[in-house]
Amino acid sequence: MTPRISRKTRVIGTSFAVAALVAAGITAGTAGASPAQTPTADGSPLKLTASHRAELLRDASATKAQAAKELGLGAQEKLVVKDVIKDADGTTHTRYDRTYAGLPVLGGDLIVHTAKGGAVKSTTKSTEKPVKVASTTAKIAPTAAAKSAQGLAVKSLSAKKADAQAPKKVVWAASGTPALAYDTVVKGVKKDGTPSRMHVITDANSGKKLFQYDDIRTGKGESEYSGSVDLGTSKEGSGFTLTDKERGGHKTTNLENGESGDGKAFTDEDDKWGTGKPDNPQTAAVDAHYGAAVTWDYYKTVHGRSGIKGDGKGASSRVHYGKSYVNAFWDDDCFCMTYGDGEGDKAPLTALDVAAHEMSHGVTSATANLTYSGESGGLNEGTSDIFGTSAEFFAKSEKDPGDYLIGEKIDINGDGTPLRYMDKPSKDGQSQDNWDSKTGGLDPHYSSGVANHFFYLLSEGSGAKEIGGVKYDSPTADGKKVEGIGRDKAEKIWFKALTEYMTSNTDYKAAREATVKAATDLYKAGSAEVKGVEAAWTGVAVK
Repeated sequence: MTPRISRKTRVIGTSFAVAALVAAGITAGTAGASPAQTPTADGSPLKLTASHRAELLRDASATKAQAAKELGLGAQEKLVVKDVIKDADGTTHTRYDRTYAGLPVLGGDLIVHTAKGGAVKSTTKSTEKPVKVASTTAKIAPTAAAKSAQGLAVKSLSAKKADAQAPKKVVWAASGTPALAYDTVVKGVKKDGTPSRMHVITDANSGKKLFQYDDIRTGKGESEYSGSVDLGTSKEGSGFTLTDKERGGHKTTNLENGESGDGKAFTDEDDKWGTGKPDNPQTAAVDAHYGAAVTWDYYKTVHGRSGIKGDGKGASSRVHYGKSYVNAFWDDDCFCMTYGDGEGDKAPLTALDVAAHEMSHGVTSATANLTYSGESGGLNEGTSDIFGTSAEFFAKSEKDPGDYLIGEKIDINGDGTPLRYMDKPSKDGQSQDNWDSKTGGLDPHYSSGVANHFFYLLSEGSGAKEIGGVKYDSPTADGKKVEGIGRDKAEKIWFKALTEYMTSNTDYKAAREATVKAATDLYKAGSAEVKGVEAAWTGVAVK
């Protein structure tokens, strides 16, 4: 099968790539249990409570009309506040979506960076082009747009059945000259059983396809992958359920091999869950519930983010999806992770790094919302790999210790190899180690290799070494040595860049700029950390 993790409902299973782990001469690595370093500048994001964040959002909404005026937007353009982040030095980063004559502008998102005193320091925009169209009256009828989109989606998805929803009129500004368009969502199911929600963007005047992407991105308990773990449960009636009130009410439910619905609540009389074996239905639930808890704790402890959206609300996990389903995915519509049980229903895809990967797609969606196509799609996938790996290190599990391998526990390939390698992504046979002019044309699962390789080099540096018992050997595009700055700093830089400086159509060149800005905010201009970011990007041929 071809590895794939898609977008809103993000897919993993078949979805990451594979290969064999090879290493030459060994030296000591920097990973392990390195203590977290406090940023040396005051640009670190504040750890906002849900109520404080809500207050900032209200303040931003109250001044959005004035912000639009100061930005020089046209009379037909309006701003919609999506997120606000505040730094220790008082700088605020307000993320906006945009509308034109009441229509959503796809690719019109922007971020305004404001100093403590209220002065605008800079702006980050998805497009610098003026957003306007000659008319908002379409020449193509919605029914014709829906029929066209359905035909395009069926061909692309190879789905047996595809149902086109009512097209929504939008302004397409993500590429080329802004145009009046239709966004038609076509729902279906792929051959491997993964649900699909294909967005087909067509010109509302000519009918020409402009863009297409899939919106499905891909108590005590005994877990299969992490051993004996603590779980957040709730007393209900005479027993307990997998409802974690300490983490926004996150729930884990049982789909019982179905492919729709919320799932049935798991219940247990003595609050002791699973056996550590896949033949017990509770075991997969323990892994999924634990993975969600660790991911919540990781984002809150390391990045000060309370929940996927930063609003203190938990998501949900659904296990036992379909029959022999070799995948897992994140879905924004249900705000949930969904896990298959693997080949023969014997290898659930509920490992910790997989869970954190899926939830991180939700974080990306709630912040930069990187479009799942081209280079931004690779950055979207890479972001989930980066934070999936970071959460695994954060957990400090003896049974599933942190490493720079993705999906090494679920054995999708059947030969014990992981799905992805961050030190040298090309070891899977398809991912890129370095950027080139063809990167944007690759599937995001393979173009993500550039981001993964950058993160490894930034964290650990180049060359052969052993970290936590795993051997790595990371090359560079120009053959020059790169010194790592440590994973704890690297993950903070990536998170700040994602949430404060990346937009929906950020490419690798813009990602370099975003991470340099983030490192400068955190560690000052000219610091070793900023130089490390620049060297790591040069090491993957992004200049």
